[in-house]
Amino acid sequence: MPPTPVPTTSHPPAPPVPPGPLNGVTVLDLAAVGPAARCTRLLADYGATVVKVGAPAGVARGLVPPAHAYSGQRHLRRINVDLKQPAGRQAFLALVRGADVVVESFRPGVMARLGLDYELLAEVNPGIILCSTTGFGQHGPRAGWAGHDLDYLAVAGYLATSTPGADGAPPLPGATVADAAAGGMHAALAVATALIGRASTGRGAHLDVAIADGVLWLESLAVDEHLATGAHPGPGHDILTGRYACYGTYRAADDRWLAVGAIEPAFFANLCRLLGCPQWAEHQLDDDAQDAIRADFAAAFARRSRDEWVGLLSGEDTCVAPVQRVAELAGDEQFAARGAFVEATTVDDGTGRRGPSFRQVGPVLAGMHRPDGPVAVRDAAVSDAAALLSAAGYDDGRIGALLEEGVVS
Repeated sequence: MPPTPVPTTSHPPAPPVPPGPLNGVTVLDLAAVGPAARCTRLLADYGATVVKVGAPAGVARGLVPPAHAYSGQRHLRRINVDLKQPAGRQAFLALVRGADVVVESFRPGVMARLGLDYELLAEVNPGIILCSTTGFGQHGPRAGWAGHDLDYLAVAGYLATSTPGADGAPPLPGATVADAAAGGMHAALAVATALIGRASTGRGAHLDVAIADGVLWLESLAVDEHLATGAHPGPGHDILTGRYACYGTYRAADDRWLAVGAIEPAFFANLCRLLGCPQWAEHQLDDDAQDAIRADFAAAFARRSRDEWVGLLSGEDTCVAPVQRVAELAGDEQFAARGAFVEATTVDDGTGRRGPSFRQVGPVLAGMHRPDGPVAVRDAAVSDAAALLSAAGYDDGRIGALLEEGVVS
């Protein structure tokens, strides 16, 4: 029989951290997917050192994303820890002592059952910020509900105010709006403000990030209108939800689509003129004329291809844009001009050799560092356990024992 491999305590090179306003901030991320992973993706691209804390082989794991997801895990460090084992819990707390933020997405109460609730983390590190991301928050009658993006969009009004399909069914959104914006961006903003607050108080915080609350905020224009006036916003209620022909989508001659958002009267007048429909310029908000305006607009758009209309209208203050498929984005000249896509190159940390390359959405948000060349992406199986635990004060013997026992990997 071949000999059993001996766990190593060698320290593979740490992935580079991009320059950014969060340089020096260390984040422990207990989530693999969803809003919490979206949050730490943002924090990493703003310069934080993000450590993914997963489960060792043989321990129940959640969803494992494909290698290209979440920007290919660029810049992230990794360690697997069995948090149900006393030695694993102690190892995690050793990491907490040197960290600034812990991000988790367990059901409410799970961190307490693991002996890792905020009060205990704060005993170890009074400045720690615990960001708990859940669908409905840490308390309330829905707190225990399981859910995903669509569920949060449903309960907070987003689906009901979106234009339904032909059978009246609320539409499936084309992006995970709840996870990405109402959850991930919400959590990242909360973490950033907590870090600012800690700078003056020295104390951390427990952030209760409810994704449904984030969707409620996204829907606040409609909700506030109802609360203030008693109105019942929904599809076709106002200019933003399809009441008027100036704000909608139209099919071109090549069966591709254009988005029209000519809200301002001057933009609407430009659009009417260029479509050959000048008679409607003074009737933008005339409810009785909307069916006729839509019919004339639809007939006009059907005379040319999508890209012909873009060429005629996009630079003429008409608020018209092409509805682009995902496959078209990679060659989009605007995104290319802004460096939206980067080349990612896989790296073998044992040899330093570069492997296959692929493109990915880069750090595109304001204030993020845009890389000058390819970004190195390590294999997700590469672990930084030895280096992380060594930095936390563990000697090689203790690290080797934890690796041998499978408590960490």
